[in-house]
Amino acid sequence: MTKPIAFIDLKAQGARVRDRIDARFKAVLDHGAYINGPEVAELEAALCAFTGASKSLAVANGTDALIIPMLAMDLKPGDAVFIPAFTYNATANAVLLAGATPVFVDVRGRDFNMDPEDLERRIEETGREGRLNPRLIIAVDLFGIPADYAAIFPIAEKHGLTVMADAAQSFGARWQGRWAGGIAPVTGTSFFPAKALGGYGDGGAIFFRDNDLFEVCEQIRWHGTDSARKESVRVGMNGRLDSLQCAVVLEKLAIFEDELRRRRAVAAIYNERLLPHADPQQFGDGGESGWGLYTLALDNRDAVQAALKSDGVPTAIYYPQPLHRMRAFQAYAPEGGLPEAERLSGRVLSLPMHPYLTDDQAHFVCDRFIAAVSSPPA
Repeated sequence: MTKPIAFIDLKAQGARVRDRIDARFKAVLDHGAYINGPEVAELEAALCAFTGASKSLAVANGTDALIIPMLAMDLKPGDAVFIPAFTYNATANAVLLAGATPVFVDVRGRDFNMDPEDLERRIEETGREGRLNPRLIIAVDLFGIPADYAAIFPIAEKHGLTVMADAAQSFGARWQGRWAGGIAPVTGTSFFPAKALGGYGDGGAIFFRDNDLFEVCEQIRWHGTDSARKESVRVGMNGRLDSLQCAVVLEKLAIFEDELRRRRAVAAIYNERLLPHADPQQFGDGGESGWGLYTLALDNRDAVQAALKSDGVPTAIYYPQPLHRMRAFQAYAPEGGLPEAERLSGRVLSLPMHPYLTDDQAHFVCDRFIAAVSSPPA
């Protein structure tokens, strides 16, 4: 038996960066600029340097990273925003809080991401019905794997829609050589502590390839004020990320590529041993996962999860219920449902994934997973 396995090991990471974060915290305490201190601009520049984005804004959380760009787009209640039904509820909440209407799109069984064929079908149906005005597509890079941008971008162009990426789980992913954050015209990400790049509290960032929205988003982030902070020039919100959280993310960003290499090594062990025993989440041509989570789909999911728990292997289910079946969003559920999102919610299982898993631990996870899958149901 290996030492206890953590699903996500923040303690091991924390021990690695503790001295540098302590020094960062001391610097913040010394200069006293707890809001909009020098760490904020430093982090924004570092994020641009890593991702290739032309601009970035550090914001209070990953949901704000979606809401703020939509507010900048001046979305209205009659505007349709197309989102996958199989993801975290923050994506749907952000659309509604921004004043628009979500249109749920089914996902594909092979990559668990938005199905471009169903996306186009929903856009065309929405246009024919005439109740809503199609405006925006939010492509979610689920579990760290980029959405099918090769198909989504042409659909958006054909119908005159903007694409925003929800990269809350995919910092460190790449598509056609571009890092998440530098793929779509605008991207939101999260620095929730359990993310591949996380803080010690809530946080997030918005990335821009197209600078048209940047100035407006910058104003909205700070109560809609002008650069002098003297006048409200539009309706805004308190979407700032404080200096202490920026300090944490800066030090974690400094070790991120090393951690990403280790995530890839763990994923390689899992892939080699587990793919014959379950349905993997596949990525399309040119896609590279950031391995924010490692997720498989299997028919006897609940029995396998129970067996792994008894063997000391922690797991998680993201997500046991698709968005259109949640009470808060049932009014937007499409007639006939979304069969693949509904099927996946009963099949997905996420295994331990973090940079501090040893090879022995990864192999132990594989051993117990294979044994659980191979055991006949009771």
